[in-house]
Amino acid sequence: MAKVTYVEHNGTEHTVDVEAGQSVMQGAVSNGVPGIDADCGGAAACATCHVFVDEAWTSRVGPATDEHELSMLECAVDAGPASRLSCQIAVSEPLDGLVVHLPESQH
Repeated sequence: MAKVTYVEHNGTEHTVDVEAGQSVMQGAVSNGVPGIDADCGGAAACATCHVFVDEAWTSRVGPATDEHELSMLECAVDAGPASRLSCQIAVSEPLDGLVVHLPESQH
């Protein structure tokens, strides 16, 4: 189990427990965190679970490397160097305390 903090565009924080092995997206959806639409259900096919990994966590999470994720990030609103699809970040003990920021809109 790891704590993940989701920071909405307006600064509202939601810290939730996410089971190891689940994705950051699944943690948001399971806990009713607003701002993660997850239209494709985690198949890296829609970019509606786009997040910005907090600067303190970018080296632990790492950049997007999968072709599908990189392709979808090209469609994400305001994507940048810290952008990831939350469906592609697997939660593990080393990510306990992870902080991700949500864009103003997923569409």
